[in-house]
Amino acid sequence: MTLPASAPELSLVVPAYNEQEVIPTLLERAGAAMAQTGRSFEMIVIDDGSTDSTPTLLKEGRDRHPWLRVLRMARNGGQSAAFDAGFKAARGQIIITIDADLQNDPEEIPRLLPLLDGYDMVTGWRQKRRDSAFRRLQTRIANTVRNWVSQETIHDSACSLKLYKRHCLEGIALYQGMHRFMPTLVKMRGHTVLETPVKHSPRFAGTPKYGLRNRAWRAFIDLLAVRWMKKRTLRYEVREVE
Repeated sequence: MTLPASAPELSLVVPAYNEQEVIPTLLERAGAAMAQTGRSFEMIVIDDGSTDSTPTLLKEGRDRHPWLRVLRMARNGGQSAAFDAGFKAARGQIIITIDADLQNDPEEIPRLLPLLDGYDMVTGWRQKRRDSAFRRLQTRIANTVRNWVSQETIHDSACSLKLYKRHCLEGIALYQGMHRFMPTLVKMRGHTVLETPVKHSPRFAGTPKYGLRNRAWRAFIDLLAVRWMKKRTLRYEVREVE
């Protein structure tokens, strides 16, 4: 894909679903953090079929912030679909993702950017999670099972704070639930991944959209699919005979 000459260097991609309590703070904090990088940037918020005031707040934000772009999904499609739409719309050479709920601190972005030197992707590890004890237990079990089944070493592949060089995502095919396995999918394409601890903050407003009942079984089925893809990935070397 040929990018326009005016394309920004950085694209921040943020899915949002019914986050009216968070949107104004998200835009202010994320905009300030991206400005601190000293690079040109855009922020793409994908409104994943919100039914609250999120669309109105994003429209108002777009009127104030020239770097803000808003995509509106026709219906709620889930995070994988929202990320996919954002990746395809992004114009930057570096693509960054965070959750809209601000449990990922956008202020981490300027610190993480230099870590891309020598790597194709940087993925966050919420080493000290600011969640309930039950939610932390869920995550610990999920990560243990995920690594055992997929033969991975990533501590926290579901952390949304990630930075990619553009070529990692070009042509990548996502399916429902695949956003949880991005480090593995990127590695399968022959790219290098660095995992690093990042800050994790308590949710200050709104409610979580995912819990044990609506993700555990589906996540396990998705994990089996990733294991199958990993084992069946084509690996070969070839050269033309002169």
